[in-house]
Amino acid sequence: MNTANTVAASKITLSELMLPSHSNFSGKIHGGYLLKLMDQIAFACASKYSGCYCVTASVDTVDFLNPVEIGELVTLKASVNYVGKTSMVVGIRVTSEHIQTGKIKHCNSSYFTMVAKDEMGNNVKVPKLILSNMEEVRRFYDSINRIENKKKYKELEMTFDYKSNEALKNLENYNVVISEIFRKE
Repeated sequence: MNTANTVAASKITLSELMLPSHSNFSGKIHGGYLLKLMDQIAFACASKYSGCYCVTASVDTVDFLNPVEIGELVTLKASVNYVGKTSMVVGIRVTSEHIQTGKIKHCNSSYFTMVAKDEMGNNVKVPKLILSNMEEVRRFYDSINRIENKKKYKELEMTFDYKSNEALKNLENYNVVISEIFRKE
């Protein structure tokens, strides 16, 4: 196994024509179908980079920016943006192209955390990541920031007292009504 790999060595591109069978009732492509394609390319990218079987550990930031229409060509581009000891963050960009006009839309960008496994299902150390330009450095630091923010959020979630009077009073700022029965508990 390589002790270090470049970002370029992890790059994968996948294109697929969107068919009526991929659509929902409004004639747009199912978000779930796009997520399936994203999971496939994340697996391929991480496996190519690490030389191991990989599993999805988490998915961050899936914002559907533009709908995908039947008949458009969807292209997914993926690369490893960050590596830990046994994990990799795969950045994915999804675009769709209207084949007749050539108009391209950015549909979403997402980040999949993948973990390398051996034949027994144990975590496996992944190669170091060789950063070759400032864009790769930026993406690496962006991944570090997302990881740190996720840790802070989990800590806040564990310590936040949602039962406190202050927290319940704060709910008045949102589009909710607290049931009178609940208030008496």
